[in-house]
Amino acid sequence: MSIITFINNRTEETGKTLSLVAIATYMAIEKNNKILIISTTDRESRIKHCFFDESQTKKNRLAIFGHNNSAIDTESGIDGISKMIRSKRLKPDIVTNYTKVVFKDRLEILLGREEPPIDKKQSDREYIELIENANKYYDKVFIDIDNNVNEEVREEIIDKSDLVIVNVSQNLTSLKKLREDKKQNYLLNSPKVLILVGRYDKYSKYNSKNISRFLGEKKQVLTMPYNTLYFEATNEAGVPDFFLKLKKVSDVDDRNVLFIDEVKRATESIIYKLQELQINM
Repeated sequence: MSIITFINNRTEETGKTLSLVAIATYMAIEKNNKILIISTTDRESRIKHCFFDESQTKKNRLAIFGHNNSAIDTESGIDGISKMIRSKRLKPDIVTNYTKVVFKDRLEILLGREEPPIDKKQSDREYIELIENANKYYDKVFIDIDNNVNEEVREEIIDKSDLVIVNVSQNLTSLKKLREDKKQNYLLNSPKVLILVGRYDKYSKYNSKNISRFLGEKKQVLTMPYNTLYFEATNEAGVPDFFLKLKKVSDVDDRNVLFIDEVKRATESIIYKLQELQINM
């Protein structure tokens, strides 16, 4: 059971959330894991639009893991979990009662808050208890840390994480900042960190091999190529169907091949790194 946290280097936009969604969805489909995605935002949830259509009371999806009914309701997500935490009744197997199911027994989503809480720091601390409980029930817990999370809580989540994916943009300014940060930030040099370049363009001179050399990385950094069809799917609750359709792609010239290959590489790298870290504990 592992906690995998996605963060941005600095406060720039890197496509972090969509990278997390792609990897977690692919892993849920291709690997025999029970996965939970936790959103920590208290604003409009980007993750929600990837999987659920609010215009429908219920969204039925017949997928490779069976028939599933999923609905958006006011008691789901962290708002519902918070009540259990405050009453000291939260247990690992209760977390699933407040999630939205994408693939039964494979992929569930815990949505962020509907509105910013009154006591922000105290409310953010509830994520700690949630994550600790979820990690006892799910094989993999993916956490999308939003910039709005209290810094102290953010650091505690990172510290509890088995693996941290640091997301960076594919431009020289961003890469220079990351290289400079690596000189003084112990986390960026930790063995439990992997670097991922979001919205990746393979035709840029800042390709993954050059970026790896520039940053002094022994292994090639991970990438998440920009893909128009995937981006559209993330706005239309179409991510599950998008990945299920890609399972049938066999044409090497298909424009989606690079995208799915890099998602696969990122997934395998995460699994391998977790195994490696466990052996060296």
